[in-house]
Amino acid sequence: MFVLRLPPGSGLPRTIDATHALARRGLTMLRAKRAIERLIEDGRIVIDLPFVESPSALASDLARAGIAAAPVEARPTVEVRALRERLRLTREQFAARYGLEIETVRNWETGKREPDTTARSYLRAIANDPERVEQAYAPTPSLDG
Repeated sequence: MFVLRLPPGSGLPRTIDATHALARRGLTMLRAKRAIERLIEDGRIVIDLPFVESPSALASDLARAGIAAAPVEARPTVEVRALRERLRLTREQFAARYGLEIETVRNWETGKREPDTTARSYLRAIANDPERVEQAYAPTPSLDG
């Protein structure tokens, strides 16, 4: 997976060169063209290419076309146990504080299961700002009285 973006102030990319660079990495010409069109429209896209001989070669080809490219980790992981220990919480406290099942936390920590995409996003949010996530998860007082 790669993130492609238009550098600020760079203007429009050389679309034909960029399309060919993507097509050489296994996309059909039509899919490559559509990806470049989305890039121009959005300024940034994430794309999975079937074949990349080296990330630096792709980045170089796209840079000549006016596009910045960088590899991204397809499945970023959060080390659940390390996160929990950094927060100085037991499994039970961690699960209760963030609305998780204790068994789920145990399975993640022992490698029996992997967090799915949504869970990984939630765990990254906890890792980045545990207090705000806790506040956001906390029940809100009823307005009914």
